[in-house]
Formats: sequence, structure tokens, C-alpha cells
Amino acid sequence: MQLTSENFQSLADLACHAATEAGALIASYRDREVEVRQKSKFAGGGLASQVVTEVDERSEEIILHLLAPTLGRYDLAVLTEEQEDDRERLKKDYFWCIDPLDGTLPFTRGIPGYSVSIALVREDGRAVIGVVFDPVANKLYRAVAGAGVEIDGVIFTPTLSSGGRLKFFCDCTFAMHPEREELIHEVEAVAAREGFPGVEVIEGAGGVLNACGVLEEGPACYLKKPKLKDGGGSLWDFAATACLFEEAGLYARDFDGRALDLNRTESTFMNHCGVCYASTSELAAALRGVC
Repeated sequence: MQLTSENFQSLADLACHAATEAGALIASYRDREVEVRQKSKFAGGGLASQVVTEVDERSEEIILHLLAPTLGRYDLAVLTEEQEDDRERLKKDYFWCIDPLDGTLPFTRGIPGYSVSIALVREDGRAVIGVVFDPVANKLYRAVAGAGVEIDGVIFTPTLSSGGRLKFFCDCTFAMHPEREELIHEVEAVAAREGFPGVEVIEGAGGVLNACGVLEEGPACYLKKPKLKDGGGSLWDFAATACLFEEAGLYARDFDGRALDLNRTESTFMNHCGVCYASTSELAAALRGVC
């Protein structure tokens, strides 16, 4: 179905509503004990993708309920983290790509770094709507193809601070990464070569808010190197922020410099190509050359 710019805006409005409603539910659990379970159909990936809580599931229910009328009206499919991929996304012109609670581990640990992420992805793998809601900061990010980025309803233009250290955003499981020190040294080498006085390693959040950190706090980067083992994040971890970066004119691509394929047929994992978010294409090229 051919969607218009007006369609995209109305669908983005609805995605924002769904994200904030789900975020309110998540926030209501902030001071409550939550049971953490192993995913019954887990296959591959790291620790962060192995766990689920009732909050993930209830957040997903809210989002799917609110987005349900759009499926028939606009002939859309759905891909969401807590349900098996039915591959209907491969038969449609567009599909919703949903992470109802990105950063489940920081959420269960009672620390900031979790969010709701909703994107509308085109058949060719490009995200045309990207919505992220941070329920701790009560901050809403919104991007629509061709219409730029808004944060809390205000047009956003990225800026780079001068003379400061390069910020290296890392997932909440980075402390356990077997190549942690090697990766830090690699980024430090890039920083020295590019003229930065050093590197500030920022750990603790999920992938979505790490990308949002790069968006707002440049010069900065967030990356996942290619690897053979399944993992490296999934489509729903990157779809919304890929749209934010595209509309902000920042860099969000794979380790070969190609646009992120957000509708890949083989699986939902992105380990085969890796991901690189950076404030500039020059910084990204330097990172890909060393890391």
C-alpha cells in the first residue's frame, strides 16, 4: 500500500501515544519487585536478550492493542521482541518493529537506561518512522522520513562539543564482555588519531538509549562488531534509532558502511554485519578501520 506523508505523520502520532502509554506502565513498576524469567524460546544472543519480565509482556500488550487498527487499515505486519517472527513482514510493504522494553537488565537492576522503541519499517529495510520513549527522563524522541527529528515536540539539530573527550556508549553487559579492555583500547586509539584528548566510557543502558546518547551528546559512538555467533542485537534494537539518525544527518550503518538492513530474511539478529552509530561519517570510518 502506498502511504502518504500525512499517513506517516498520523501513524507517528499513534506510535508516540503507544510508546508513552507503555512507558507509563513501565514507570509504575519502578519501585516494585519484578520476576525475571528466561525466555522459553530463546535461541542465541547475549544475556540481555535472554531475560523477560511481565513488564515486557504487558508493555507489548498495550502497544499492540493501540496499533492493531492500523494493521488492516494500512495492510501492515508486526515484528515484536516478545513474539515469534511470523515472517509476515516479508510479504508487506511496511511493518511495525517493536521493542516494548529495551534495556530489561537495567530495568530489573533499578537503574536508568531502559526505553520503549517503535518503528515503521519499509519492505526494503529502511525505517520511515522512529519513536523512542524514555520513561525515567520522560523524554520522547520522534522521527518521520523527510520531516526531521523532534525531542519532546521540539525540532532537534545535533551539535558537537569541541575540545571534549570522545564518548563511547556501551551496553549494560559491557563489564562482562570478554574483549572489553581490547575494545576500549581500540576506541582510545581512534580518539588519539582523530584529535580527541581521551575517551569517556559510558556503560549501563540498553542499545536504544545508547544510540540516543550518541544522537544528543556528540562527539560520541556506539558500536557492535560483526561476529559469527548469533546476537549483536536484533532488528527492533536498531530500527527506531536508525530513523532518528537518518533524519538528524548522523551515521548509523553496518561495519561495511552500508545502510542497516532492518528487514533481513535470514534472522532478526545483526551479528553478521555489526552496527556502528557515530556523530560523523569520518569518526565511523576511523572506528571501522580499527575496531
